[in-house]
Amino acid sequence: MGAVTAALPQGKAEIERGAELVLRLPRESLLDAMLLLRDDPRFAFEQCMDICGTDWPEKPLRFEVVYNLLSLALNQRIRVIVATDAATPVPSVASIWPCATWYEREAWDMYGIVFEGLTDLRRLLTDYGFEGHPLRKDFPLTGYVEVRYDEERKQVVYEPVKLTQDFRNFDFLSPWEGLTTLPGDEKVHLNRIEAPKPEEAKP
Repeated sequence: MGAVTAALPQGKAEIERGAELVLRLPRESLLDAMLLLRDDPRFAFEQCMDICGTDWPEKPLRFEVVYNLLSLALNQRIRVIVATDAATPVPSVASIWPCATWYEREAWDMYGIVFEGLTDLRRLLTDYGFEGHPLRKDFPLTGYVEVRYDEERKQVVYEPVKLTQDFRNFDFLSPWEGLTTLPGDEKVHLNRIEAPKPEEAKP
């Protein structure tokens, strides 16, 4: 951790959960820091394993972009975190790790995080006509539209959700609660043959 702190004084490095090296950086320092982490032999984080987002609606910078890097040469990992809001783009690292294109598209699709310099910013997991970003904490569980197959039109059609979130009735009970007999055990109870009592047993 000391080498990371010395090389990247603009960031905040710490050990989390007893073993995970985490580096928090400002957006404007991201690209230079990532190049250093990849190319400097002290770090040699040549692989970007994953990029994902997190949403903290109560914070001014509600989104965090999380980069998980791996050094095969040194057998080490680091997690780099950059915070942003819904309007401010984060520099794309696709020029450093081309695989980041897929991860950044996914983060934009799920959270609406914009990546500056990403030339292929299209939806990846949802439909191209999808509205909103489904992993945001304020996205309704029912969504905004529902799909069905229209037999007359012979196509899939989109319609506004008829059951709004306010009228959903959630039951948080486990399906196993209240059961006196586990599935399959009812056969044992129905077909049980009781053993004869000792006094009824034949000599």
